[in-house]
Amino acid sequence: MNEIFIFFYTYRDIIFIIALSVFLGIEVISNVPSVLHTPLMSGANAISGVIVIGGIILVGHTDITKLSLELVLGILAVFFGTLNVVGGFAVTDRMLEMFKKKK
Repeated sequence: MNEIFIFFYTYRDIIFIIALSVFLGIEVISNVPSVLHTPLMSGANAISGVIVIGGIILVGHTDITKLSLELVLGILAVFFGTLNVVGGFAVTDRMLEMFKKKK
């Protein structure tokens, strides 16, 4: 138990910043008007694209012959980042279909 207190005391600034950013993110996202969701989805797709590239770089620099934490994290980053990009573009496409004129 003493090690936990030492950890929190040592990294208290970083823990405070992470907690503050979580609350700030929740507050910002909950107050976004529905008109801005499509541009925000495109921004999230761009961030996920960067995550996919980082995961590919991470997998490329690991030793594939043995299972390591870097390999697992890289594969998970590529998988979930790709899933988020594809899902985000699908949702954005469906939202933009609502604004097209009917024939």
